[in-house]
Amino acid sequence: MKKTLFVLMCSVASLLAVVAEGADCPRFRGPAGDGIFPETGLLKQWPESGPKLVWSAQGLGKGYSSATVANGTVYVTGMDDQKQGYLFAFNLDGSPKWKAPYGPELEQRGPAVAGTRGTPTIDGDQVFLLTGFAKLITFDTAKGQVLRTVDLLERFGAEQATFGFAESVLVDGQKVICTPGGPDASLVALDRNTGETIWQTKGLSQPSGCCSARLIRPNGQSLVVTMLANGVVAVDAGSGQVVWQHEYPHRAGVQPNPPLYADGAVYVCSGMGTGGAMLSLAESNPTATPKWTDKKLDCQMQGTVVIGGCVYGTAQSGNRGLVCLDWKTGQAKWNAAEIGQGVVVAADGMLYVYGQEGTMYLVKPSAEAFELAGRFAVQKGTDEHWAHPTIANGRLYIRHGDALMAYDVKVGS
Repeated sequence: MKKTLFVLMCSVASLLAVVAEGADCPRFRGPAGDGIFPETGLLKQWPESGPKLVWSAQGLGKGYSSATVANGTVYVTGMDDQKQGYLFAFNLDGSPKWKAPYGPELEQRGPAVAGTRGTPTIDGDQVFLLTGFAKLITFDTAKGQVLRTVDLLERFGAEQATFGFAESVLVDGQKVICTPGGPDASLVALDRNTGETIWQTKGLSQPSGCCSARLIRPNGQSLVVTMLANGVVAVDAGSGQVVWQHEYPHRAGVQPNPPLYADGAVYVCSGMGTGGAMLSLAESNPTATPKWTDKKLDCQMQGTVVIGGCVYGTAQSGNRGLVCLDWKTGQAKWNAAEIGQGVVVAADGMLYVYGQEGTMYLVKPSAEAFELAGRFAVQKGTDEHWAHPTIANGRLYIRHGDALMAYDVKVGS
């Protein structure tokens, strides 16, 4: 009897461990930057009122950056009425930890709206942040002390981006990689502890495309891939040497969607009628004609994900809505126009879509048909619903302008 009870208790404990399994999210759009959050044990269906709001914080000011979560701390940025930027740190229960000022942020400039854009990247005991004016600032995680500031425009002779810089930097070991877009310096790598230049892309002088670079490893290579103003580029992560590039221009030079990588191929997409394209890295020359192109998934800045052999994202033009494309062929499987335009991320086999009208949707991915599994209205915050949601340790973090909200999306909560 005692043995049976012991086995039963162990089984229950194992089940609870699986249900509660979560992970930190130290950078923009998940640890790999691909919009996928490595969570398990999350709800597959939301109640009619939506998941429970655990806490909210207001008073962040203007901003469109996401929250990031690491080592028991939630980080997010904001800008006050004097155009000064702040990095906020909260404990997991929503209580303030510290607030660090770091200097001017982007004000209204023509079509460019005011507010913070770059999502902080956390690695070890340091936080790395790129401002709208391309200043790379390093903070310590303990108290938010500014350790160093590097003016990328000054160092690399780059020009201020028309819409401001909107990039979340990539940390690769000792290197902090970002895209100032200067002469012979489209991409650069700086030493994380000294700020000194490790490499810059000689022979590549494209302006920044406001894209957050990703690290991929095809055929044993370690490549940094990102979108610049005129197309996608891959550089060797160790040396900064340009390995390949593919021309894929956007009429405004703004290409914020991080490329997707799967099955030896890279998918890129942009809005304003540009659409998407699949580049096969199996070919000897990936800059050749794309394997396929598509105009239906015309995604501007909301990001895309690949899950279950399909690409999901929302279209800016044409039949606006959530679009499902076959990864191998580019064939459109369906278009859910009722979703409208919004940010798309994924976790535990489900899609999370944050609509620009302020509704958060839970969608079951399927190549067959659109299947809604829940929705709720985001009630707090200000300005546009543009920030990309973050899912970490069983919680869904939604930033809406002045407010940050944390929802419990774990099974059994």
